Amino acid sequence: MNPLPDEPKKLAERCAAVMLSGDAPARAFGFSLRRVAPGEAELEMTVTPGGLNVFGTCHGGVLFTLADTALSIACNSHGRQSVAQQCSITFVRPVQAGDRLIAHALERCRTTRTGIYDCTVTNALDGKVVAEFRGHSRTIADAMPAPR
Repeated sequence: MNPLPDEPKKLAERCAAVMLSGDAPARAFGFSLRRVAPGEAELEMTVTPGGLNVFGTCHGGVLFTLADTALSIACNSHGRQSVAQQCSITFVRPVQAGDRLIAHALERCRTTRTGIYDCTVTNALDGKVVAEFRGHSRTIADAMPAPR
């Protein structure tokens, strides 16, 4: 029997809810889910003064955490528990307090146990790319954990 067209999207939505339910950094930085689909996720956040480094720009760890969280939601959207195996980020331009960032993660390829995802972080205020992130995932279980 073929699944109904909306079943993969509903699965992705349920998996995103699980992922965000137990993610303390996502709550601390104020990440919110804009959209999710199989192999894809989009998050947003507004940079606060608490996310700035000594130079007065957004700390790279905050940008990495945003992109990594988008990766996490995208690679778990198929209903199999997956974790980041390797990630890298390139910071393109500085981000200021008050800037609204959008991280869009997209599955490039997926096998039984691994996946590769690209995530672009854009400043919604001017549409410019602020970071490019690539993450490799590893599937560690065939089912998602219960929401927290």
